Amino acid sequence: MKKRLLSFALSVLTVGLTVISAGCSGKEKDEASDLNIIDDKYRNYYEVFVHSFCDSDGDGIGDINGVDEKLSYIKELGCNGIWLMPIMPSPTYHKYDVTDYKAIDQSYGTMEDFEKLIEDAHDNNINVIIDFVMNHSSSEHEWFVTACDYLKGLDGSDARSFEELAAECPYVGYYHFSREKETDKYYEVPGTSFYYEGEFWSEMPDLNYESEELWKEFEDIIAFWIDKGIDGFRMDATMHFEEGDTGFNTKVMNRVYEYARSLDPDFYMVSEVWAGEKTIASYYESKTDSLFNFDAAGPEGILLGAVRGNVKASRLVSSMKSYEEDFGSVYPDYVDAVFLTNHDMGRVANALNADKEAIKFAGGLLCSMNGSVYVYYGEEIGMKSAGSKDENKRLAFAWGEDKGVCKDPDDADPGIVSDFPGVNEQNEDPDSILNYYKHALKIRNTYPEIARGSITILDEATDGNKAVIIKSWNNEKIAVLYNNSKRGAVDITRKDIELIRKECGNPEASIVEYLTVDNGEIIFSEDGFDMPSRSIVFIK
Repeated sequence: MKKRLLSFALSVLTVGLTVISAGCSGKEKDEASDLNIIDDKYRNYYEVFVHSFCDSDGDGIGDINGVDEKLSYIKELGCNGIWLMPIMPSPTYHKYDVTDYKAIDQSYGTMEDFEKLIEDAHDNNINVIIDFVMNHSSSEHEWFVTACDYLKGLDGSDARSFEELAAECPYVGYYHFSREKETDKYYEVPGTSFYYEGEFWSEMPDLNYESEELWKEFEDIIAFWIDKGIDGFRMDATMHFEEGDTGFNTKVMNRVYEYARSLDPDFYMVSEVWAGEKTIASYYESKTDSLFNFDAAGPEGILLGAVRGNVKASRLVSSMKSYEEDFGSVYPDYVDAVFLTNHDMGRVANALNADKEAIKFAGGLLCSMNGSVYVYYGEEIGMKSAGSKDENKRLAFAWGEDKGVCKDPDDADPGIVSDFPGVNEQNEDPDSILNYYKHALKIRNTYPEIARGSITILDEATDGNKAVIIKSWNNEKIAVLYNNSKRGAVDITRKDIELIRKECGNPEASIVEYLTVDNGEIIFSEDGFDMPSRSIVFIK
């Protein structure tokens, strides 16, 4: 089990930063010594669907070795964490129905490939978390097959309880079996009078965490992956261990987390609770690190609403403060997990009608948020999706060259073409979405208080499309200024500057960085200055 000691300032992200000119303040921060990348649970994660990311062996399917080959790209982007969507054996392309919890799907490579990826990622100061699907297994999993075969062999008049049956065949206790079709999410065990629960699909039978035998299985599985060197889990579908039972679900989450931490004190866990702010807050009763912030995410979330302008900057910062208060009041050690979209959502480029400046600004807002940020692969180059079909949200990554390019998932609709070029061309274009993302993440990696700081809203300087907040952490303060107007500058007055300097405790505080969507300059003046539309300014 690796343990890494990183210096306070790392050279993780030096390559590729010098090409960035979009929105630079004149005080360039290209040198490694300017970066304050801290080895803690606040990280910039890159979500990878392995199938569609990079193909190393020419079979058209992305693989573990392909991810390994592109670690330099992920590092240069500014990410120091990777979330791998499911990598365990599965009969489906998405792999959210596992048949073996201690193996790598053969289409993705071997366990040796995975071990090398972990080693190489850690050599590059990148943490790796894997999707952990505990709510259900595949219907083809040996546990379920064995349980069903046992039930098929019973006499129809057998009236023993399921506890008694599980004493004879423990796998019966691993699932929610019934003699009745309790809801429309129960399916018949073929050839029997028994039913089983499958909340998402008949081929994803739900697991039963009342079973201590099942817990023993998963403790062994957790230990297996920690021994392989993973840094944490992305927990799938944690609201559904028991439908509608937050107390039960948070206890399951806590038990997983505490067991994992007993093996690795630095273990990190982020969970999917697809719900509003108050429900997310209630799940922090699990006392686990992170929950995805679905209130801020998605086409109708706070972040993209702020990009469109139907959510004012003043409301955006109010929401930021609300997350801090609501989540922190339940679990003070929480680390928010913020994102724009993920593999279950239409892509940002679709939600924003392929508006290049809007897509950039969305990335800038994301990178100014508290917590850990999660960038869905392709978001940083403006990749497109289509409709509601999941395959269309998980298309082949556009490298801009033939080498490494994957085939789209088999059932994806043909002809879905991005409005923007691939990585190679965007790398060379200072005005590209990719280089904007690199700059935004570089700023985040330079000023750790952006991710970690407690928020103070400067009400006197905040109104409508204009908002000013101070983030305070570890005796450092930085002011973040927003103009989310689609058209038109906002005036940062001399009085605003005086307020910011007073709150920051620095009478000479000035612009250290900014993000503009059109490469425009922002020039600081003691008497005030204009912030152009869709811009973010950092004063320290």
